[in-house]
Amino acid sequence: MDETLIMNKKERTKAYYIRLLVAGSISITEASEALELSERQCYRLKANYLDAGDAAVVHKLRGRCSNNHYSPDTREFVLDLVRRRYTDFGPTLLSEMLDDAHGVCIDSETLRRWMLAAGLWQRVSKGHRHRKRRPRRTAIGDLVQVDGSHHDWFEGRAPVCCLFVFIDDASNQSLLYFAPSEDEHSALVALRRYIDRYGIPRTIYLDRHSVYFNEDRLTQFARAAEALGITIIYARSPQAKGRVERANRTHQDRLVKMLRLAGISDIAAANAYLEATYMAWHHQHFAQSAGLEDVHRDAGPLDLDNIICRQEERTVRYDMTIQVRAQFYQILRGNALRPLPRQRVTIRWWLDGSFHAFWREKELDIVPCAGPQRTGPAIAHPADDHPWRRKPPIGKAKKRTIPELCQKARAR
Repeated sequence: MDETLIMNKKERTKAYYIRLLVAGSISITEASEALELSERQCYRLKANYLDAGDAAVVHKLRGRCSNNHYSPDTREFVLDLVRRRYTDFGPTLLSEMLDDAHGVCIDSETLRRWMLAAGLWQRVSKGHRHRKRRPRRTAIGDLVQVDGSHHDWFEGRAPVCCLFVFIDDASNQSLLYFAPSEDEHSALVALRRYIDRYGIPRTIYLDRHSVYFNEDRLTQFARAAEALGITIIYARSPQAKGRVERANRTHQDRLVKMLRLAGISDIAAANAYLEATYMAWHHQHFAQSAGLEDVHRDAGPLDLDNIICRQEERTVRYDMTIQVRAQFYQILRGNALRPLPRQRVTIRWWLDGSFHAFWREKELDIVPCAGPQRTGPAIAHPADDHPWRRKPPIGKAKKRTIPELCQKARAR
């Protein structure tokens, strides 16, 4: 019975030299050099060829499954999980979730092939990207990239909010914080949380959002960073701070799905989840801090409440009061050090919402008081038929000569 053999190019070459070896046209040393095999292996191939012919050089697993292949039951179990629970998970994240949540360890490329074959995944062409490589910083805290990512993090279960992302350039260690919007107060809260967790970094890389950058004056965030000794670099394009932009894309994929699985639908619960679970899980997969020096500075001796806050100045009135947002405050006599009228005092709103007044870095005792009362006559307003209230005539006014105007004046 004739047998059909399927051979690739390498196997055809091997069969050619084994035939020459069997025919005595070449020596065992020449066959070993041509096939890049040991002489011992060439003796084995010759013996197998004499016994089975060309089939001796064909791989024994041709047309059969690998010895390490996954069972069909495992494949169907995984694909069923994808259809029921992980419909929008990519192969890489799916591989991690299967290992963490289900104890099934399958390589991401294997999952990619299974999902492509089942129609559960599509290849996406990323196109050509031109980048200029910038080496990472060599120490943790030397450069921290910061950005606010506005996204539908709760997939319609709550309003769109902002995720503040702080990511270290050297190690990828991150701090994440949810806020209703990327406003001044939220940015200061995120900075305080980062410093409480890691310390004060040397440099922060920011975009030119109005919360961080103003050409005419220091923003509250920039003032706090300057007081802490942090250097700020302002990027001129999103590509300039690509590390945090790529981190945003990762969180918009992974974090959204993790919040969905955890059943979280509000900012407070999401921030608690970040602290308790997600940041540690994210660092386990992406952070690389081994062997790197940490140059964060300790914030212990600094009064962070009076640095990371909103700060403005007010002028003391002659009656020793100051006005803040339409409310007057009386500076009490009991202060050991008091400003004089027309001097400037510093007003600070701490992150907890409390309000404080300082002069020469000494806090003043102040109490709310009524504003000044008007003592002069009331201002008389024009009557309803006053000429000022009359509507101007429609169209152009009639031009009058000088004699006409004089005659009209005499008539009055």
